[in-house]
Amino acid sequence: MADSATIRTDARRRHDPQVRGFASDNYAGVHPEVLEAIALANGGHQIAYGEDDYTGHLQQIMHSHFGPTAEAFPVFNGTGANVVSLQAMTDRWGAVICAESAHINVDEGGAPERVGGLKLLTVPTPDGKLTPELIDRQAYGWDDEHRAMPQVVSITQNTELGTVYTPDEIRAICEHAHERGMKVHLDGARIANAAASLNVPMRAFTSEAGVDVLSFGGTKNGALFGEAVVVLNPDAVRAMKHLRKLSMQLASKMRFVSVQLEALLAGDLWLRNAQHSNAMAQRLAEGVRSVDGVEILHPVQANAVFARLPHDVSERLQKRFRFYFWDEPAGDVRWMCAFDTTEDDVDAFVLALKEEMAK
Repeated sequence: MADSATIRTDARRRHDPQVRGFASDNYAGVHPEVLEAIALANGGHQIAYGEDDYTGHLQQIMHSHFGPTAEAFPVFNGTGANVVSLQAMTDRWGAVICAESAHINVDEGGAPERVGGLKLLTVPTPDGKLTPELIDRQAYGWDDEHRAMPQVVSITQNTELGTVYTPDEIRAICEHAHERGMKVHLDGARIANAAASLNVPMRAFTSEAGVDVLSFGGTKNGALFGEAVVVLNPDAVRAMKHLRKLSMQLASKMRFVSVQLEALLAGDLWLRNAQHSNAMAQRLAEGVRSVDGVEILHPVQANAVFARLPHDVSERLQKRFRFYFWDEPAGDVRWMCAFDTTEDDVDAFVLALKEEMAK
């Protein structure tokens, strides 16, 4: 067995920390203030499975952001947060209405349906946003035993297309859903970016707008790992702590999830990070608009830029900066900015884009 000195010698940096890409805000590292918080929570013994001091204090912080009824259940990741939330809000025969482009429908490997045991009823949307009218395309058949029963409306803030719901838009959705006996879930993987874009507190478009359950995202905004299910309306869920365990989302050393969320939310780190990544996306969009032959597809309201350009240009550009095709046959791509994206990163990318378009 290797001694500790050998192990320390073998631990080395295996990547170039100067390399930046625009593929995902998940590519970014951990914010230094979050790393400091993790180190602060280390050492000594704390009760496992959420009875630690950090998870207890996290509840007070969530109250300050979302109101006195908010209760946070830290989990490992965003898919886990969504699956646990939707399970707790539906019966075995229940269904969830969502946008066709929603993360729960497109990017979670069928987990809401296969693990959560529910049915997704999808609606095409031009901008990723549901409306009461669009919801009604699937909100019917509650007494039809041949059809899964619509019980939840799930929206994403900001959406998978980078657009942002206003508080009034979410309030209208919540009122419409509640009038029809349905609950509302909000996938807030990038909730901080939405709040920064709107320049309002997060409660303005969640608890105050009528949202019942929130999946709160930390990883895309500077955390190492960890999200939280935040129950805003206790009457909308049941057996949350049991479902979290059943869904393999109960962390034994939960203090290290909770302290990261505390680091983000106790002060303004969550907002500073989101404001910066949003600003970098605006800078990127401004630079791209000056390039002939490149079309921006959706309003740039958070930290994503969706564009259309020649396929061969994208392939060459991907060799210089990593990013993903969104709709490859159409030539559509997505460029994401993160809390650590710099102005120089953006300017270098725009220059590379111009060079490749000129070839």
